[in-house]
Amino acid sequence: MGSGNHSRTKRRAWRTGRIAIPLVAVLAGFIAIMQYSSLGNVLRISPQASPVAAIRTSASGGSAPAHFRTLPPGSRLPSGAQCAKWVRARPTAENKGVNRRFNQRTGQPLGSNFLSGDEPAADAKIVPRVNGNFTGTTKEILRWAACKWGINQNIVFAQAAVESWWRQNTQGDFGTDASACPPNHRNLNAQGECAQSYGILQNRYPYETSAWPDAGNSTAMNADTAYAIWRSCYDGYETWLNTVQRGSQYSKGHVWGCVGRWFAGRWLTAPALQYIAKVKQYRQERIWETPDFQQP
Repeated sequence: MGSGNHSRTKRRAWRTGRIAIPLVAVLAGFIAIMQYSSLGNVLRISPQASPVAAIRTSASGGSAPAHFRTLPPGSRLPSGAQCAKWVRARPTAENKGVNRRFNQRTGQPLGSNFLSGDEPAADAKIVPRVNGNFTGTTKEILRWAACKWGINQNIVFAQAAVESWWRQNTQGDFGTDASACPPNHRNLNAQGECAQSYGILQNRYPYETSAWPDAGNSTAMNADTAYAIWRSCYDGYETWLNTVQRGSQYSKGHVWGCVGRWFAGRWLTAPALQYIAKVKQYRQERIWETPDFQQP
């Protein structure tokens, strides 16, 4: 695997008063909301469109986006606070009762070198945004992460279903090396193993140590960290993927390639493609809306 902190191999194979608003800002905000709600998987937006203006417009009576879609590489992303207001404007019921205590916990800042294996811009631009600062129902948390990191919410819903069936208490990637498991989780089971991966997206401790303990204890922190890593890949900062085994040359802007990299730690290899196919299947089926998925 590459030198990045988040390189994974063999993860099952792997792994954000009154205010006078100038007319131009109001228009920019309205455009931003419309772009988030428009048709198409990847939005083509102007970098001048201000997400801050967008939330002001929403607060003044505009509607919050009903669906968060993928924003292109290099986009100015909405803040976590803005996404929280949008998500809470469209509340949803809890469908995973097991998550209630995890959903009421927020997160923590990451280490400043969390993405040190990626291009330096990743630690400068992405890492400071991660804090897991949201509480709500499971679906609201996943929508918040999708909004914050500019990824289609249905991809997030489907990937979280593949990883954990939306259950934050899920554990995986069991191994015999206790040092690769989080502190307080190093007692070996009857097979002499402990879990390395935790949570709704199955974040893996050895590659994300500064996200602990909250990546395991907070649904929001788990999702925030996972899609920060996805955005680093999507924005083109994981150039180390071109130094290891790969199915083709890594480049920015490949939504599904970066989904597959979460599992395989490699770019469009056979395991990555198999994982992508499963996520696409769940997305097509809208598995999160099926009766068997509901566990309130």
